[in-house]
Amino acid sequence: MISGIITKGIGGFYYVKTQDEIYECRARGKFRKEKVTPLVGDRVKISINQASKQGMVEEIIYRDMEFIRPPVANVNQAIIVFAVKRPDPHLMLLDRFLAMAENEEIDVVICFNKVDLDEEHFIKLKDMYRDTGYKVLGTSVKLGIGIDHFKEILKDKITVFAGPSGVGKSSLLNATQPNLSLKTGEISEKNKRGKHTTRHVELLELDFGGWVLDTPGFSSLNLDFIEENDLQYLFREFTPFIGECKFTGCKHVNEPECAVKKALGENNISQSRYESYLQLLKEINQKRRY
Repeated sequence: MISGIITKGIGGFYYVKTQDEIYECRARGKFRKEKVTPLVGDRVKISINQASKQGMVEEIIYRDMEFIRPPVANVNQAIIVFAVKRPDPHLMLLDRFLAMAENEEIDVVICFNKVDLDEEHFIKLKDMYRDTGYKVLGTSVKLGIGIDHFKEILKDKITVFAGPSGVGKSSLLNATQPNLSLKTGEISEKNKRGKHTTRHVELLELDFGGWVLDTPGFSSLNLDFIEENDLQYLFREFTPFIGECKFTGCKHVNEPECAVKKALGENNISQSRYESYLQLLKEINQKRRY
């Protein structure tokens, strides 16, 4: 058997890159019996049929972590991309991505693309999320802004590259390494949203070291697997104030003498982020009822 990494999975076929080449593989039936699905990013052992040059996934060597959406394994960094404009950034969706990444305990970089369209708005967004404790990068493929820094962040990491359609994810990756030749989508003039161009999750190897996962665009993310009491810990800026509230188990909604709400009133927590927290808390509670 030889070792490799799953770079793509389509229709029950897994494409495994070994040291020498990429093999099209099926997975052994034991995975179905064990209710385990091989994922893009898994390090695996495969056997090869020399006649057909096709392989069989025999074993998953290890899996440090996995995302539910997108379904990937062994990622150690997430870059979440939103446009400054065209389409306008949906901050509630951004905060969902951030909560997912926090839940998986992986490093996060927020990338605001198309900064040439509205530099003033980018500065406001950058300040808000840097104050929250995140790395924030501004890029423009059109003007070449931030591309070198973007490459430094990607180098020697396995990075999940996520965000909604139309924000320029594929264009950014193409600017980083042109031979990736990813498709880029047009922006619909009717609703300023991008057309889907990436149809499956795929691991892409970078010439300068590292891998990126180019993932389909998302319009919503379900976080109902997160427990109600755990949500507060997925908002970094809440951390200094958790435990300082008058009541144990404070949800930071309507309770009196709440340290989080006091911090909100003193502008130590942004109103936008707090509203995202309330919305996610509401959704989790509604799911629990049904």
